[in-house]
Amino acid sequence: MSVDLNAVPITHPAEKQELADLLTRLEHETDIPGVTQEQLDTAREEVARDMGW
Repeated sequence: MSVDLNAVPITHPAEKQELADLLTRLEHETDIPGVTQEQLDTAREEVARDMGW
């Protein structure tokens, strides 16, 4: 997961920090045991394709 926090429209500096904290927390809480990096890469490609990227 990645995001350019400078591209996210925010109205207060605290919003940027809170978003960064949330992304970090989600990254650590959503680890799925038994899933390989290859499976994650494949899923990422499928989602990106579905989104027209």
